[in-house]
Amino acid sequence: MSDSQERFVIAGGGILGLSTAYRLKQKRPACSITLLEKEKALALHQTGHNSGVLHSGMYYRPGSLKAENCREGKRQLEVFCDTHDIPYDICGKVIVATNEDQLAMLETIYQRGQGNGVRCEIIDGDALRDLEPFAAGIRAIHVPEAGIVDYRQVCLKLGELLVAQGVHVRLGEAVTGVQSRGDEQVVESSGGVYTAHYFINCAGLHCDRLARLGGYDPEARIVPFRGEYFLLKPEARHLCKNLIYPVPDLNFPFLGVHVTRTISGTVACGPNAVLAFAREGYRKTDLNLKDLCETFAYRGARRLFRKHFRMGVGEMHRSISKRAFVKALQHLVPEIQAGQLEAADAGIRAQAVAPDGSLIDDFLIARRPGQLHVLNAPSPAATSALNIGNILAEMIGTGA
Repeated sequence: MSDSQERFVIAGGGILGLSTAYRLKQKRPACSITLLEKEKALALHQTGHNSGVLHSGMYYRPGSLKAENCREGKRQLEVFCDTHDIPYDICGKVIVATNEDQLAMLETIYQRGQGNGVRCEIIDGDALRDLEPFAAGIRAIHVPEAGIVDYRQVCLKLGELLVAQGVHVRLGEAVTGVQSRGDEQVVESSGGVYTAHYFINCAGLHCDRLARLGGYDPEARIVPFRGEYFLLKPEARHLCKNLIYPVPDLNFPFLGVHVTRTISGTVACGPNAVLAFAREGYRKTDLNLKDLCETFAYRGARRLFRKHFRMGVGEMHRSISKRAFVKALQHLVPEIQAGQLEAADAGIRAQAVAPDGSLIDDFLIARRPGQLHVLNAPSPAATSALNIGNILAEMIGTGA
């Protein structure tokens, strides 16, 4: 089939859907691409609520999709930003051990970084305070390659380029049905019906639902977790020069409460990770009964909550108690005080959970006849997006 005959429909106007359309158009200039986004603007969900960190690949198992895509995706994103005058800053980060019990895990993370080819070094407390004068820690990993960027700005540029290349970007159109008819995919939306040779599902928070619309019932389900943030008030921003992270528990895909400068000059503190009562539940009061019932009807979610009940209670405590949230921050930066914090917008993480209750840690892509479904794309998916788009385009071309 020549590319002049190829037609693609992509669901999702976040950074992953846009990057996939961009890479497809590069590889198949004459193909027809329609990108459907249910919102009235691009990148309003996970991408638009991203903390803006350019990840370097420190935490991920060598050989995993996260590790392989993060390194190459970051390089490609930097080239894209240079080409299109999008500001970013390779400012570096520190991963801080605050007590002796964390040193073994710090060493494990350092070895992972080394295995992934990340430029990093273990430093002592004095060297840490040369980089971050207000950080508390007895030892740390310095990662000079980490950076910050505005991912929504990247998305807006991608959208502009795609429209200029003839891609049909349809805003305000939600996918309502997908049917395979012979060698074609018939995609129904709230705005019309489209036929394509390939349907690519990059719908993030709703990816498992769109997969089922297309006739594929993945074992894993999306369970939404809300990440809540505070911002340091301007008079306290000096407490963090760049990016200060704790030593995480590598058994979980969450990196813990951290303090990060953004490309706009603000300093974000967070997030925690609490169950959201709606897939788009950015506020604590947001409730969608369909979403919540679907979560608790899924045996994998129930097993997850039983298995990690104690950790969940701790996250909920930080959600309802500013004092508890501040205490977590003070492990990293003792001088942060509650009065220096103001509430900021929360984000929602689309976390795939397996039937046994385990959190799926790596990217998850499923191929079906005429369809590709991205079923788990948590951090560092934004950093990795341009390379993930490459992989999806190559999967179509090779039949992998």
